[in-house]
Amino acid sequence: MGCRPVPTSKFNLGFPTVLSIACCVFYSHCGNRAILRERPLDRRNSHWFSFWKKEERNTWLAKFIRMSELKDQVCSSWFAPVGSASDYPLLSKWVIYGELACNGSCTGSSDEISPIYSLWATFIGLYIANYVVERSTGWALTHPLSVQEYEKLKKKQMKPDFLDMVPWYSGTSADLFKTVFDLLVSVTVFVGRFDMRMMQAAMSKVHGGAEQGDLLYSQFNEKDDLWFDFMADTGDGGNSSYTVARLLAQPSINLNRGDSMLNLPRGDLLLIGGDLAYPNPSAFTYERRLFCPFEYALQPPSWYKEEHIAVNKPEVPSGVSELKQYNGPQCFVIPGNHDWFDGLHTFMRYICHKSWLGGWFMPQKKSYFALQLPKRWWVFGLDLALHGDIDVYQFKFFSELVKEKVGDDDCVIIMTHEPNWLLDWYWNDVSGKNVSHLICDYLKGRCKLRIAGDLHHYMRHSFVKSDGPVHVQHLLVNGCGGAFLHPTHVFGNFNKLYGTSFDCKAAYPSFEDSSRIALGNILKFRKKNWQFDFIGGIIYFVLTFSMFPQCKLGHILRDDSFSGRLGSFFGTVWNSFICMLEHSYVSLAGALILLIAAIAFVPSKVSRKKRAIIGVIHVSAHLAAALVLMLLLELGVETCIRHKLLATSGYHTLYQWYRSVESEHFPDPTGLRARIEQWTFGLYPACIKYLMSAFDVPEVMAVTRSNICKAGMESLSRGGAAIYYASVFLYFWVFSTPVVSLVFGSYLYICINWLHIHFDEAFSSLRIANYKAFTRFHITTDGDLEVFTLAVDKVPKEWKLDPDWDGEPKQPQQLNHNRKYPSKWSAASPQQDPIHTVKIVDHFVIKQTDEFDTGASNGPVSSLT
Repeated sequence: MGCRPVPTSKFNLGFPTVLSIACCVFYSHCGNRAILRERPLDRRNSHWFSFWKKEERNTWLAKFIRMSELKDQVCSSWFAPVGSASDYPLLSKWVIYGELACNGSCTGSSDEISPIYSLWATFIGLYIANYVVERSTGWALTHPLSVQEYEKLKKKQMKPDFLDMVPWYSGTSADLFKTVFDLLVSVTVFVGRFDMRMMQAAMSKVHGGAEQGDLLYSQFNEKDDLWFDFMADTGDGGNSSYTVARLLAQPSINLNRGDSMLNLPRGDLLLIGGDLAYPNPSAFTYERRLFCPFEYALQPPSWYKEEHIAVNKPEVPSGVSELKQYNGPQCFVIPGNHDWFDGLHTFMRYICHKSWLGGWFMPQKKSYFALQLPKRWWVFGLDLALHGDIDVYQFKFFSELVKEKVGDDDCVIIMTHEPNWLLDWYWNDVSGKNVSHLICDYLKGRCKLRIAGDLHHYMRHSFVKSDGPVHVQHLLVNGCGGAFLHPTHVFGNFNKLYGTSFDCKAAYPSFEDSSRIALGNILKFRKKNWQFDFIGGIIYFVLTFSMFPQCKLGHILRDDSFSGRLGSFFGTVWNSFICMLEHSYVSLAGALILLIAAIAFVPSKVSRKKRAIIGVIHVSAHLAAALVLMLLLELGVETCIRHKLLATSGYHTLYQWYRSVESEHFPDPTGLRARIEQWTFGLYPACIKYLMSAFDVPEVMAVTRSNICKAGMESLSRGGAAIYYASVFLYFWVFSTPVVSLVFGSYLYICINWLHIHFDEAFSSLRIANYKAFTRFHITTDGDLEVFTLAVDKVPKEWKLDPDWDGEPKQPQQLNHNRKYPSKWSAASPQQDPIHTVKIVDHFVIKQTDEFDTGASNGPVSSLT
């Protein structure tokens, strides 16, 4: 889906480059000596073959000792220009005539070609010759590579074209602005006014309840056992998404478990829990962030076309009469909140109207579904949209399905995008009332497991045995499918749902690791979010805009002791703050807007009083940092002025220095510069003069500052004031960007680790691609559900063409899931390949007949606190 690596050019341009340089150097070196005015006939009859005439060979050997004569011979024989200056009467005399080469006065009119013209003509001629040869023959003045060398070089240079993690704090990302716009439109237009789920129900004209063929799928229910996988929140960084997809695509995964080897076959079914691409659902993000990694991991059939629209699903492959006979992996997907930002338009186009996600077959027709699995197991895939709940038509389908199809001893897995149990506890909210009604009043204890994504970590809570009813036995969150990491320690105190107590049995990463990772906001915020500089620098400049310039700083420099200077410095900072409150309308307005934004930025779970306190402290830190930086910049300029390093000779100090160096080292005896000034009506020196003043920002800033301090701001014109503030902004922006990132990163660290708020903002800033995981289920022949969660601590950043995949014979009509090596790319370092680094972080068994299974972990889990 638009993700194809393109090899770089195979033509070596080194030879024509070297040839061009060599010829240009020779022409420049030979100069006007290429023409011997005294021997015009000899030059006219001379050519390079004469250099090897038998009668002249001994003469040439004799001249070899005399290098100066040899140089003249080479210049006159081999590098003589074609024609003379008289052949070009239309060109200006000073361009091609030899006067420019004269030292002193030139006697008479010259008929020799200037070295400048020779240099230009040689380079242009060689460039045209190289272009013609390359376009006509493809040879590009170099020896072509052999087929074997070309293939070898192609494999070496080809790499997957993966996108980087989404820069959530970018101030220049068009995708993020589009995401905000789509979210506003979705909330104001779609929520409560138009719902794609209602349209899906209206378009389905079959009113047979559970008999609807586009919602209920039973192709797996006759199997003796079944392996299936669950992952969610993919489609962020290409490296992380492909890491999970590569593991999902393997025919089997071998793991060491004690003294034995554990073999986990690939799932016949892949469940994806929403948020398929970030930051917004568009054709570009779906193709590049979702389909591209999955197609690399497991290629679709050779006959599959990207633009194909599946009209009558399921469009089973040729040779397969019905869906039950297809033995390849299948995929079912529910949408997440990011998929709903455009009203589910892209999801319907790429999921419900296409048949393949890589090599996974997609028979799904609607955004929600029910799967009848072997041994009386069911999966209900619910679409919560942006409401956090199912709509009435969806509720009707699942409630009737429970009444008519689901037996009293059956077991149901509820799959949603959001883990309402954790989010409701965190936000002190109650959501998903229709889902709770379905679970508590219809399933009545038959819901053995709830799985969800949305939070990009892994956590499992299992119920604590009690006398009350148990509506759900296990709660599992696994959103480690490819998106940035979320913390776990923030949710460590969750312990109750539907009146039942729960214990945290596994967390990945562990609470200790999660808390430690948050420290990266202080150390790495700017490195990870350098685009934030654009906004941060502007905010700080607005806060101090009216404070420039600070003219009375002599008292700070006059103090003898360091403590005295420090006290005077911070006293001046406080006076600047008071001045801002009393006289600075621009800076005061900027501070008030920033305060309102900071208070609104604090999560709503915090009381209004605490939100106001947190917001005031946050803005105070930024304001203090901005004022300190402003004063430091002003002190620096003041010190340079006092030591006569700046503001010594007006705005054009740099130009005056240039003119002095030019007159000393580049004399102009012919008056060429004066003639150019006359011909350009004075634009030639004026352009250089003002261009240099533009680059001499410190001088402009210092001179203008001195003028303001002497005569006041009123002495400047509007243009002068604009130039002054622009020059100040350039330096202040550079100084302030590291500080604003440090202050904001420290704020996020304190909030996430001390106050347990901003879990999304504090970890999206880190853009962590590591700690990826998915869950593999096995319905055994006994009817029990065995659950393995597999994880990779470190995601590879470099990939290479997998030699096993490349060397495996390919059949034209072969489905790629039958290949032994289905994935195209492997890690550049074999020790870092996810196949070799994958591990089990949680393992437990849900008994079909044991209603009060404790859910104790039977395998290695992450340490908890």
